Order: sequence, then C-alpha cells, then structure tokens
Amino acid sequence: MSYAILIYDGVEPIDIGATFGVLSMASRRIPGLAFFGVARERGPVKCAGGLTLEADHDFQSCPAASNLIVTGGPGWLDAARDRSTLAFLRDRAADRATRVSAICTGAMILAAAGLLEGRTAATKQEVFEGEVPPAELLAEMSVDVRPAAVVDSGGIITGGGVTLGIDVMFHLLTRDHGADASNDVARVMEYARARDVNREALGYMT
Repeated sequence: MSYAILIYDGVEPIDIGATFGVLSMASRRIPGLAFFGVARERGPVKCAGGLTLEADHDFQSCPAASNLIVTGGPGWLDAARDRSTLAFLRDRAADRATRVSAICTGAMILAAAGLLEGRTAATKQEVFEGEVPPAELLAEMSVDVRPAAVVDSGGIITGGGVTLGIDVMFHLLTRDHGADASNDVARVMEYARARDVNREALGYMT
C-alpha cells in the first residue's frame, strides 16, 4: 500500500507527525509500506510555526497511490482557494483505486473541492477564544458534521481535530493491513490506550 500526503504552506506540524510519523513507525512492522509528500510545487513547504519540509512530488509528478491523505493547519484557508489543489483532489478522488482521507481541517479543503457535499464528516471542533470552529464552517457547506474521532462516509474518511489525525491513520492501517498489525504499531507507539479512549468517548463512525 502507498500513501500520498498532501502538504502546503501553513500545514500544522502535529498533522505531519500524525501522518508521516505513524507511517514511519508502521514501516518497521509492515514490509513494503510506501509514503511521500505531495504539494503544488516540489521542494520546500513552510509549516505553521516555521518548520520547513520537502515535498517529494508536485501534482504533475505525483505517482498513483492507494491512499491520499489531506493534512490540516492554518494554511487550509489558502489551500481551499487554490484551483490547482482542488483540481488535484477531484482528479484523485475520481480514481476508485485511491481512497481519500483528511485529518483535522484537511476536511475543509475536501469540502472546498466538493468532495464532502451530502456526506457525514468530522473536523476540528475546539479553537482558541475569538476563532470560529471549523466544524461550524463545515456545517454550512452541506456537510453533516459529527464530533467523532473518525468518520468513514461513502469511502471518504475524515477525522477530528489535531491529535485525532493519529486515529485516522490507525483506521487506515487497520483497513489496509489488518487489526493485528495496526494494534501492534499502536502498542509500540504507546498509543493503544489513547486510541481506545478516543473511540469510546467520540466514536468511530463507519
């Protein structure tokens, strides 16, 4: 299985840890796991807070992948207005061989591409004082928003805010590689207890 991770200027570093971090750990347990970053342009991408990443591919050179995962972060506003980004998402979503997922405010980018219309989804609920919760914005876009850890709606998977992106990744690992492998990675990451608490408190809607 392969995982393309969409990154962009202003992506949240925690979302990088949730995606690349979980897959990096999983690659020690699951042979042949492939994952890479894709952005509008290949090369440096500046995260929120100043961390800089390197995108392996641009949209034109991005190889086919079993999964496309859209990260979140304060840069989602610009990404959701970028025509090339939205076109890339629509094109990949049209390929039935690719499962599309989003963590945190990555769901807002999927919604801007029209991929969540009429669906159930999760996104970031909690914000600092003076900010508008993304969940409220998403609800205004013909999306049935739920305060769940993970939502699988018609094959498009979304997750709640920030650290709940880790739960999305374990959901994908379970679907792609089985519960035994996924549970083993969670154990080694010392995340099994947190995942169980999140599932019980917020729910996994599938």
